Amino acid sequence: MAGQKQAGNAKTPALIALLIAVIAAAGIWYAGTTRQAEAVEVRMPKLSTMAQAGQRSFVKNCAQCHGVQAGGTDKGPPLIHKIYEPNHHGDASFLRAVSAGTPQHHWPFGDMPPQPQVRRMETQAIIQFVREVQRANGIN
Repeated sequence: MAGQKQAGNAKTPALIALLIAVIAAAGIWYAGTTRQAEAVEVRMPKLSTMAQAGQRSFVKNCAQCHGVQAGGTDKGPPLIHKIYEPNHHGDASFLRAVSAGTPQHHWPFGDMPPQPQVRRMETQAIIQFVREVQRANGIN
C-alpha cells in the first residue's frame, strides 16, 4: 500500500502543473480576445465614399481608444451610443474635441487629448463615418 500512495503522490505535482498551464493559457487567450473587443456591438452599414475615407482616418487616428468600429474600448467610450447623437453632441463638438481635446465627461476614461495630426477635412470625413454608423445602429 505504501508503494501505491507514493505513486499517487508522484502524479499529483504533474497534474497540478498541467492544471496551472491550462489556466494560464486560458487567461492569456481571454486577455487577448477581450482587449480587442469593442464595448458595444456595432452594425456596419454600406458606407458612402466620404464615410469610407473617414473610416480609414478613424482607424488610423481614433480606433486605439474608440475601437475599430467606434464601439469603444477599455481606453475610450463608444461613439456609437445615444450620448453622441447629433442633437446632444453635434458635429461641432467632434471638430472641437479633435482640434482642442476635451475634458472628461459622461465616461471615466480621462481627458481626450487634442489630435493635431488630424486635419479638418479628415475630421469631417470621420464625422461622416461616425454619423452613418450611428444611423445604422438606430442613433439619429
